[in-house]
Amino acid sequence: MTITATGCLLRMYEEHHELEDYQSGVPRWCTGCGDNAILAAVQRLCRDEDLRPEKTVFVSGIGCSSRFPHYMKTYGFHGIHGRALPVAEGIKMARPDLHVFVNTGDGDCCSIGAAHWIHGIRYNMNMTVLLHDNQIYGLTKMQASPTSPIGTKSNTTPRGSYLEALNPLSVTLGVQNVSFVAQAVDWIPEVLYDIIAAAFHHKGFSFVRIMQRCPEWLPVLFEPWLHDPQKILLLNHERGLKVSPNLAKIYKNQQVHDPANIDRAREIASSVDPIPVGILYRNPDVPCYEDVRHAGQLRTTELIKTGLEAELDKFTIWPQKADGKIRSVRV
Repeated sequence: MTITATGCLLRMYEEHHELEDYQSGVPRWCTGCGDNAILAAVQRLCRDEDLRPEKTVFVSGIGCSSRFPHYMKTYGFHGIHGRALPVAEGIKMARPDLHVFVNTGDGDCCSIGAAHWIHGIRYNMNMTVLLHDNQIYGLTKMQASPTSPIGTKSNTTPRGSYLEALNPLSVTLGVQNVSFVAQAVDWIPEVLYDIIAAAFHHKGFSFVRIMQRCPEWLPVLFEPWLHDPQKILLLNHERGLKVSPNLAKIYKNQQVHDPANIDRAREIASSVDPIPVGILYRNPDVPCYEDVRHAGQLRTTELIKTGLEAELDKFTIWPQKADGKIRSVRV
């Protein structure tokens, strides 16, 4: 049976996707790794929002977290160390209609990729950025990262790290044009999902730091917070995170926090114990760079062809006749 182009287009838009439509391969993360919980939350979000796989892109750098695109049956780009954000920004400039997600680690983002992270916040492009923070270099076998707590013993700091850990929340909240900052933990899946969903619906650079367990190299790092609900500070507000009654029975340490208050958000961000979980800051009025620059304007086939030929011609060797001889001239 044949159908019209319009009918085919309508069918494509009306198509519903199941969870399996976003699952690709078997994750190779260690058993108990927090990356598994983040993957489950993101795949659930894609299903609930019915995101079209061909309109969704996951971009990553290097590290355990950066294997994420391999496990999503969408478009993906597994980049080089620290360069996930500029790749994602290029995608968004060329195709602002796509749903762009970035998965990066504490080393990938906060060390070699720190400059891209800072300017990514300034650009405020509409993408969801998930920082998988296990506070150690996992893929390269246990080196201290910028977020490793002081005293952390690792292969690069055998006597313990000397510096206080960098706080990704405080850094992000200190950059001009910041528009969305949140924190989650991998062991509270309900809240993890709600925060990622809120980040997805925010138009702008949505930065979510996820405290993520590494059972291989730092197996007991988060044990005190994992087993004592009072060490988790849940932030709730009508314009922020709404805590379910069942969850409220377990996590009774809560605080009403208006995410429009950036000064209070900065104070909360500095807390290490208890760990603040929720939406710290949200400002929907910050303009997105791709809108300011009118990204993705319609480009005709002829215009694209002309542009490509102009670039290729820069490296073309053209034969030129002179004095009866053929000479090569580089244009």
